[in-house]
Amino acid sequence: MPRQPGTEEKTGFMTPKILVADDQLHMLRLVRHELEQDGYQVFQARDGHEVIETALRESPDLLILDVVMPNMDGLTALRRLKKEEATRWIPAIVLTSSAHESMRREAEVSGADLILTKPFSPTLLRQEIRRRLSRGRRAGPPSDECP
Repeated sequence: MPRQPGTEEKTGFMTPKILVADDQLHMLRLVRHELEQDGYQVFQARDGHEVIETALRESPDLLILDVVMPNMDGLTALRRLKKEEATRWIPAIVLTSSAHESMRREAEVSGADLILTKPFSPTLLRQEIRRRLSRGRRAGPPSDECP
């Protein structure tokens, strides 16, 4: 049975929060359903502006972003989030319908941890989400200060 979003497990940790962004409603519903079945708290965005607004407000543990969205694409939103102190360490999975190497390179340069080409396996997506969440947020830059 899935956990209720935002509830604490017996370990005392909060349910991981995932922000999913896609302008295609059926894709949002599919990914949201899969993630909620695994007990994640899911937030949705339909364009890059909503991605930035929601990420800054909710501080998700993981981003899943489509590349092609109206108003602002997913890679532009990702680049902007990677410049923000509060969001730069959030891992990101990018979904794209383009298998071109140039798109993959652009996604990597923008800060993507993983690029999945549509259509993708929901099982693979779930495995990759677990892998990234098990690592926790990326560590910040090393401190120059001595302890």
